[in-house]
Amino acid sequence: MAAAPPPVFWLGNDTLRVSAALFAENRRGLCKGLRAKDGVVPKSVVVLQGGEQTQRYCTDTDVLFRQESFFHWAFGVTEPDCYGAIDVDSGKSILFVPKLPDSYATWMGEIFTKEHFKEKYAVDEVQYAPDIVDVLSKLTPAVLLTLRGQNTDSGSTCREASFEGISGFQVNNTLLHPVIVECRLIKNDMELEVLRYTNRISSEAHKMIMKNVKPGQKEYEMESLFQHYCYTKGGMRHTSYTCICGTGHNSSVLHYGHAGAPNDKLIMDGDMCLFDMGGEYYCYSSDITCSFPANGRFTPDQRAIYEAVLKASKAVMAAIRPGVKWTDMHRLADRVHLEELVKIGILNGSVEDMMKVFLGSVFMPHGLGHLLGIDVHDVGGYPVGVERIDEPGLRSLRMGRLVQERMVLTVEPGIYFINHLLDQALANATQSCFINNQVLARFRGFGGVRIEDDIAVTATGMELLTCVPRTVEEIEAFMADSEKSFSPVA
Repeated sequence: MAAAPPPVFWLGNDTLRVSAALFAENRRGLCKGLRAKDGVVPKSVVVLQGGEQTQRYCTDTDVLFRQESFFHWAFGVTEPDCYGAIDVDSGKSILFVPKLPDSYATWMGEIFTKEHFKEKYAVDEVQYAPDIVDVLSKLTPAVLLTLRGQNTDSGSTCREASFEGISGFQVNNTLLHPVIVECRLIKNDMELEVLRYTNRISSEAHKMIMKNVKPGQKEYEMESLFQHYCYTKGGMRHTSYTCICGTGHNSSVLHYGHAGAPNDKLIMDGDMCLFDMGGEYYCYSSDITCSFPANGRFTPDQRAIYEAVLKASKAVMAAIRPGVKWTDMHRLADRVHLEELVKIGILNGSVEDMMKVFLGSVFMPHGLGHLLGIDVHDVGGYPVGVERIDEPGLRSLRMGRLVQERMVLTVEPGIYFINHLLDQALANATQSCFINNQVLARFRGFGGVRIEDDIAVTATGMELLTCVPRTVEEIEAFMADSEKSFSPVA
């Protein structure tokens, strides 16, 4: 008799079915990587701790749970308060679930058996978390490999597994982190399929907003529409990050939408919209930015800036392939921006000389793009031996390594008119000599344009995962289409 297929995560309707085989493959890759690493001895056991259910401050109101990323990558478990163990030699997986009190059945629902979780997640064994010491002791491990290391994007240290009685084991917390990070960096076929799905749904959500936006609305209405579409059509309860819905001058605020500026401006006729939003499915992210005029018609200045950014995006995508330096891709985008700003008349002089004084960072202070996966700013950007380049713009680049096949990256060039950066440049003699302040004054208050797509690196180039109108002509035609009242739930 043929073996039963692995169980799937599925939210019904037209949402994506994700096989538990994805996480089994991740575990196999991790064990292979560890066995090849110097210092990992036989009878080593990986121990990971999942995320915990937390409450809002001192109340009993639960914060909506989202699984810890490394634990999700290895086990795909949606429930909180779990542990996982992986025997490196054999690949055997053990999931430890909480031992729930009888009262749980009254307030929270059915208490499932260990067999239920074994079938749900296709692991080799399920035990209760309070029994973790006894279960691990029976494996007689030479060492427990726990996860401790710095996220080079955030600077924060990931949480190391801890439980009462762990001090009775030999523990190593340095070997696991670099190996699991490299495993997460390269996406398997099933991971790529989930990332294609998050991009498809999020792209459609952006297109829906382009059909519905109009002057007189609030920015947060666009955030609401995006979230509604992603959840209704895609089963995405979470977004990948706080939605950025900047219009007018707010489109130059790189991380707009935070608590101090909560997407609350009235959208005005003539505003440029910069909407940076991505849905998340089963913890896998998307990250897409669309820029367009609120009234659906570009002014000559809006068109000029938009097409400058689009030209940079196309140049980078044409150049991407395995072996390319990501820092070189950032510099390429800078160069194209400067060339186009010269044509517009905002700048004059030698682009080569502008590059030497980092003038591009005045108009694009952020990095070109970043790794994408289970985290929107995914891990692995700066492994040991790859140092951040301390130059304006490049010091904000979230990845400094060579591009590799099966990486998933964002490509997000942008041109912004940020007053304090413009004022600093005008006060800097090495930069101000290139700036035509009379023309620049026309763009004060313009805001900014960012074009952000998600790509998967292939053996010969890249696969574009995002699918939204991109040229000026495509955007204007799409927004002018008679189906303007496109419904997010139609």
